[in-house]
Amino acid sequence: MGKYRSFTLRNPLYHWTHLELRRYFGIQEILSPATAQAVYQEASTLLNSPEYSVRNLLRKMNVATVCTTDDPSTPLVYHQNIKADGFEIPILPAFRPDKAILIEKPSWPAYIRQLAEAAGKEIATFQDLLDALQNRIAFFHDMGSRLSDHGLEQIYAAPFTEAGTDRIFRKRLGGQTLEAAEAEEFMSALLYHLGVMYHAKGWTQQFHLGALRNNNSRMMRTLGPDTGFDSIGDWSQAAALARFMDRLDNEDKLTKTIVYNLNPRDNELMATMIGNFNDGSIPGKIQYGSAWWFLDQKDGMEKQINALSNMGLLSRFVGMLTDSRSFMSYPRHEYFRRILCQILGREVENGELPNDIPWIGKIVQDVCFRNAKAYFGFEG
Repeated sequence: MGKYRSFTLRNPLYHWTHLELRRYFGIQEILSPATAQAVYQEASTLLNSPEYSVRNLLRKMNVATVCTTDDPSTPLVYHQNIKADGFEIPILPAFRPDKAILIEKPSWPAYIRQLAEAAGKEIATFQDLLDALQNRIAFFHDMGSRLSDHGLEQIYAAPFTEAGTDRIFRKRLGGQTLEAAEAEEFMSALLYHLGVMYHAKGWTQQFHLGALRNNNSRMMRTLGPDTGFDSIGDWSQAAALARFMDRLDNEDKLTKTIVYNLNPRDNELMATMIGNFNDGSIPGKIQYGSAWWFLDQKDGMEKQINALSNMGLLSRFVGMLTDSRSFMSYPRHEYFRRILCQILGREVENGELPNDIPWIGKIVQDVCFRNAKAYFGFEG
């Protein structure tokens, strides 16, 4: 372990690893070939103790709420079990219907059958699909979900008609190949209808945009999808994102929305886009989300914070997202807090901000916790 970690200098993994070792295990040694075995043994011993159960790790990090990412067809059995046994930290699902949206995927027809089984109804028309998704949204809501999440290359917002969308749906369900324009029309229609459903439930919708996935076909064949061969993509984002939100806004059906970009060229684009649709109904209704994935490092976080500060209101920001799927990743929130405080502290020293610690301290607390607590409306 140490042999390879010693080569990660200046990579965020170097910072995260040492911060995690210190915060969880109290280990302060720098990883190297000389210390690796001892660090491994000490951490392994602690991890095998009751104090280091997953639930105790959440308590140790003072976690208030955990959201998982779940497909609409998921029965959420484990959520039900956790809820039933009275664990004090809410573990809530988040709705991720991308498999229903991405109609060109070879697995799409089989997935629609899977969704039909979960919803307990036949899906033979586009309206049937909407009814099934509405059924699952209601189930997720009853389980405490207040969030949807989408991982898409870009937003789809082409013109559509209900009759045209139904024809496209039936064509693809019957095993036929779609034209690119047909696929875009279907995806645009379904995204719009989902947005309406989220608004009706008072949910927050999230869009993670711009990942170019599964680039290495050899490794795709060997290991399958989403196994580490993804990169930043370069799609055009602005026009479709504006059309999507504008249609919902015009109908007074635009719910709370967070947009995340993966390409850093889109920082200012996203930071200005949110201002078009913040309507004053709640503070920061439309959010420019935290630096994500490849941008989830010191330089990326600084650039996201600066773009948001320059183009909008940092004080309304709901703060850091950690989607690493690891119970050892919570020090990344500390990493974010340190970067935020460093930016503000440097400007206090330079005279660009007043040396008013109570005021600036409140802004930091808001960004790091209170804004998110007020914004999401989680149970508990």
